[in-house]
Amino acid sequence: MERSAGVGLVRSLAIGALGGAVFHLLGLPLAWMLGPLVANLVASARGLDVRVPEGLREALLGVLGLVLGSQVTPELAARVVDWPLSMALLLAGVAASTAVAAAWYRRCGFDSVSAWFASAPGAMTAMILMGEKCGGDPQRIAIAQSLRILLVVLWLPPLFWLWEGAPSPAAEAAAPVAHLWMLLALPLLVPLGRRLRLPTPSLLAPLLFAALLSGFDIASLELSEWGMNLMLWGLGSAIGSRFRGLSRARFGRYLAEAAVATLLALVVLALFAELIHRLVGVPRDVALLALAPGGIGEMAILAVALEIDPVFVAFHHLLRMIALMLVAPFWARWLQRRVADG
Repeated sequence: MERSAGVGLVRSLAIGALGGAVFHLLGLPLAWMLGPLVANLVASARGLDVRVPEGLREALLGVLGLVLGSQVTPELAARVVDWPLSMALLLAGVAASTAVAAAWYRRCGFDSVSAWFASAPGAMTAMILMGEKCGGDPQRIAIAQSLRILLVVLWLPPLFWLWEGAPSPAAEAAAPVAHLWMLLALPLLVPLGRRLRLPTPSLLAPLLFAALLSGFDIASLELSEWGMNLMLWGLGSAIGSRFRGLSRARFGRYLAEAAVATLLALVVLALFAELIHRLVGVPRDVALLALAPGGIGEMAILAVALEIDPVFVAFHHLLRMIALMLVAPFWARWLQRRVADG
């Protein structure tokens, strides 16, 4: 690691630790993720060089994947028969929310290609690359996608916290540590995920590995509370430092545009979440988090940290990402023909 990157990492983690400590003292939800995220976001906006290397972020996502996969139990199969209806409603909600957000971005001056790919709720890297290939503005797409994830992560925990109340002391009791040897598999699992071309391989390869072991009741990774907080601290710092190098004025304008687009998408998806709640019997908070327009990694973090049925949430976000990656190439070709004809 070059010296500037090392200094940026130390600065990012130090600022993140300060933010986490402040949020923890204030009793705010998800303190050790949102505190580092907000602190690094502010530091980025002020021009400080804060950064978390991609390799470290992937390692932390791998740990999250193991934790998430370990939530799978043999009893899970009994619930899967209820999911086709929620899957169909998820896909319908994704289509409706993308259309609404794209219409808003068009009003903000985005060209049609950039508006659509900026509004797709997931598979961020693929949406940026496809949008650029179709003639869109990759920077505006990337910033809109990143800000959407940021806003969802910032808005949902306080919403659930106010809705359900602060967790009781019993809910914060230290969990037993178990099967830490599973962490040793990460250096093999992440490259294997890339070789198999899994979406978000650093998360999904460990998740599938842990789900297999846990589903057959062989092993389930359990981290202590401080271990979970360390993971959240690093991931929160990584999300917040993503915006370094963006001027304060441009950041403010893009943030305002993204805030409206994200709010519109959330309102539309909340309606579909209510349908899932009523028709499938899934609790409202679980349904909303399963449909929320955030990244699969970030939503998995929230599901695990807030103890909101992480398997159901992660499954539906994975379905959304796969559906977007399957549909986007056809949509991209249609947009290319439309732009060429126009």
